[in-house]
Amino acid sequence: MNSNILLTGGTGKLGNSIINSNLFNNLDAPERSELDITSYNLVNKYFDDNKIDTVIHCAALARLSICHNKPDLAIKTNIIGTEYLVKKIKEIEYIRGDKIRFIYISTDGVYKSKRGNYSEEDKTEPNTIYGWTKLAAEYIVKRLSNHVIIRTRFFDPDNIPFTKSAEDIFSSNIPLVKLIEAIKFITENQFSGVINIGEKRLSDYERYKLYKPNIKPCSREELANTVPFELAYDASMDCSLWNDIST
Repeated sequence: MNSNILLTGGTGKLGNSIINSNLFNNLDAPERSELDITSYNLVNKYFDDNKIDTVIHCAALARLSICHNKPDLAIKTNIIGTEYLVKKIKEIEYIRGDKIRFIYISTDGVYKSKRGNYSEEDKTEPNTIYGWTKLAAEYIVKRLSNHVIIRTRFFDPDNIPFTKSAEDIFSSNIPLVKLIEAIKFITENQFSGVINIGEKRLSDYERYKLYKPNIKPCSREELANTVPFELAYDASMDCSLWNDIST
């Protein structure tokens, strides 16, 4: 069955990689001039002009430092932009009876990132403005009947831009290609709800060293002195639900 897929955030790292993966048929990734999610008029016009069956919502202000320094911009993009998409889809569902599948790319940053091994049922308590805006958007997305909220953290093994990483920061960070494959699976699966998608718990240093052997170890404390926001201690996730449905 062919499905018309709308991808938001096509110029970002994840969105651009989804486009270049060639895994998705009938994928439309409009320029911002055609679909700016912070403009309800453009959102309204785009959906009126196009038949959409699935939305992969990657568009976000994701730089933690920018979100920290410009919370108004983070709110406008991550929360209000998501609200405009959901509002229009709710209208379409009410008028036409269509059930548009909405796949929202969230973050492991909705968890407190202290003890690790967080399951989808654990308390959400972000420690960054970025995390709070993504969590707020999750609640908006949950108003849709056919939604999937993917909590994740990803990296590009071919482009690890730093020379050192912490031995005492842990996560379930997943390679970009594997996340894209997971998103493809989700578009074709009937699962609905919240799901953690990631790899096994490793320190940043352990993980990045697999792909960048010359990377140097450092401590969380050393890195924490260089950023205005709170760094995670252990953001690892329990991904057993994902492992169950994908195998």
